Amino acid sequence: MASTSELACVYSALILHDDGIAITAEKIEKLIKAAKVDVEPFWPGLFAKALEGHSLESLIQSAGAPGAGGAAAPAAGGGGAPAAGGGDEAKEEEKKEEKKDESEESDDDMGFGLFD
Repeated sequence: MASTSELACVYSALILHDDGIAITAEKIEKLIKAAKVDVEPFWPGLFAKALEGHSLESLIQSAGAPGAGGAAAPAAGGGGAPAAGGGDEAKEEEKKEEKKDESEESDDDMGFGLFD
């Protein structure tokens, strides 16, 4: 999870970009101070240096693109979206899992417990 310092710098950089202002450490610091957020002194410079020479617009657009490092990973065992007509197999697997869960629950209702 991102720290408050990191988030403050990210939001400041996004505000500067949205207003068409060059992203510098001094401007990030100014926005953070205006927001009354306490940040370690190295964060604004680190973010300004990391964004230097990069188009923030292209970074934002590529963040949600397929195959990007920030894209969400598929669910475990899911293997991504099913192909056309492949949804039936997933439903069958869910039904099998539900049946297994029901049979396990019925074992608990045999009228006695472990410590009875």
